Amino acid sequence: MQHTAYIQGIEFDYCCVHAAYSLSDVGYETIMINCNPETVSTDYDTSNKLYFEPLTHEDVISIIEKESKNGNVLGVIVQLGGQTPLKIASNLEKAGIKILGTSVKAIDLAEDRKNFKNLLKKLKLNQPLNDVASSKNEAIKITNKIGFPVVIRPSYVLGGRAMEIVHNNEQLLRYINDAVKVSGNNPVLIDSFLKNAIEVDVDAICDGNDTFIAGIMEHIEEAGIHSGDSACALPPQTLEKKIINKIILQTKKLAKELNVIGFINIQFAVQSDKIFILEVNPRGSRTIPFVAKSTGIPLVKLASQIMTGKKLSDFRISHHKINHISVKEAVFPFARFPGTDVILGPEMKSTGEVMGIGSTFGEAFAKSQLGAGINLPLEGQVFISIKDDDKKNIIPIAKNLESLGFKICATFGTAKTLNNNSINTKYVKKVIEGRPNAVDAMLSKEIQLVINTAEGTNSIKDSFSLRQTALLNKIPYYTTVQGAKAATLAIKSIKNKNLGIKSLQSYFE
Repeated sequence: MQHTAYIQGIEFDYCCVHAAYSLSDVGYETIMINCNPETVSTDYDTSNKLYFEPLTHEDVISIIEKESKNGNVLGVIVQLGGQTPLKIASNLEKAGIKILGTSVKAIDLAEDRKNFKNLLKKLKLNQPLNDVASSKNEAIKITNKIGFPVVIRPSYVLGGRAMEIVHNNEQLLRYINDAVKVSGNNPVLIDSFLKNAIEVDVDAICDGNDTFIAGIMEHIEEAGIHSGDSACALPPQTLEKKIINKIILQTKKLAKELNVIGFINIQFAVQSDKIFILEVNPRGSRTIPFVAKSTGIPLVKLASQIMTGKKLSDFRISHHKINHISVKEAVFPFARFPGTDVILGPEMKSTGEVMGIGSTFGEAFAKSQLGAGINLPLEGQVFISIKDDDKKNIIPIAKNLESLGFKICATFGTAKTLNNNSINTKYVKKVIEGRPNAVDAMLSKEIQLVINTAEGTNSIKDSFSLRQTALLNKIPYYTTVQGAKAATLAIKSIKNKNLGIKSLQSYFE
């Protein structure tokens, strides 16, 4: 009997469970290695054998040595368990254990900053201007060369921890002096921040030669917000066909060059007509369950069997047209942590996700909000406080809200913009301007929806109490214009009674 072992982290439980089922169906004995009791993968009937052990290379090597006495161990799957198994893959390979699917060399190439930069240059693909700084002076020099704003973060971190968008020298110095220690052993990564760019996630499966594009997801929030915190739509809602075709072509190029066998996830940013590569992960991503449920295609079943030697041509993959729209929304724990700022940024804050599905984007987004515990208002007053760059884009949103019967109130600059564009807007003071202010109005239940975008340290600090009051009083709030636009479409869909209830399976009949 040939054995297949899995190494798994909690976030990718779905992938590991479906891989175990898939490979059991084609005759492999499956072995799960996981020490998390809160996963389905550790249920007694998920795999043939379960090792409830820490995910260290020493423990995994010991398990493989033991299992080798019982039969031939085909290899280990590491690309379905997130970052943890990837970190020990090299040591497993050195111990003579076969890594199934994409090679360790290809995984390292995608994660090595310098080598990956050279790879993109070879393929003539764009990347935001970037560099690595190993000292304070180097960080200042690189940032001045790239130009503000920049995204700066420590190397070797998960979830965008300690990542920040820096807009000026003052913020840069504060980050370097207070947030992280910059040294040769702890370099920081500095990237040009792409303003007003649309972020796109692509999940694909490759067999080393052919590539199947599983899903292209357009983020609702702009680039700069962590992909785990962004709501996203599948299929894309605003991207032109020519941009989508270029994204497909670039995905196939990268998968072939990296010799991917199994999953690959690529994060793109689209700024005007230019496409940039933000990140490439030659492994399963956290979006795989969402894409599989949205498309009705058993992605993990396909990928896991391809990792053991099958080709895409061995499967009859249905390329049926999707006539529905799916929206993934992040779920946040803010209510459980008083004092935490709800504003979204490059550091991940969400703890889960939900999915909404419908015949229109408004319906799908409305369902995603309901799933995330957000009850959108159907009447009342909307408070709007917007940074200068967003004022032009908030006008059509405010007009739509007014046409839906909402009253509008706003801070001075925003109110002036809206009134100048024939939107009847009441002026409400900021908290720093005295009382009665926007927070007082929320506490008096005069405001039912909050739209607040802020940029820069002072602006974010000044509007903190606004977001906190909305959170504590369960008032829906949106901190991006894109999120506000989606919420407006959702409210319209609810008011028009367009929320249909159907089983997931009925969307694929």
